[in-house]
Amino acid sequence: QVQLAESGGGLVQTGGSLRLSCVASGGTIDRNAMGWFRQAPGKEREFVAAMRWTTPFYADSVKGRFTISRDRAQNVVYLEMSSLKPEDTALYYCAAHGGAGSYLLEESYPYWGQGTQVTVSS
Repeated sequence: QVQLAESGGGLVQTGGSLRLSCVASGGTIDRNAMGWFRQAPGKEREFVAAMRWTTPFYADSVKGRFTISRDRAQNVVYLEMSSLKPEDTALYYCAAHGGAGSYLLEESYPYWGQGTQVTVSS
């Protein structure tokens, strides 16, 4: 069973940058599409970014500011975030796609990390 663990969250000022990491253990995620989701208090979990193989996809709200990448050899997925805004504040989750279903939907991802908190202050 694959386990995912996010890290890199923290407190940053508006306009700042953070790099989130997601490390997989217990199995390889080399062949899985990977996604990042986020959830703010009182809101539904929302899609942020995904990488099916080499092609990235982004939510409109983060396009141009966030970059998803991965190191398959190390079983690590990254989310580089720049020009951060207060509305980016959320608990960020990485997830491994199950091989079927839309990359936009959390139901398509059977493997999840525990999340890392990102807080953007004004």
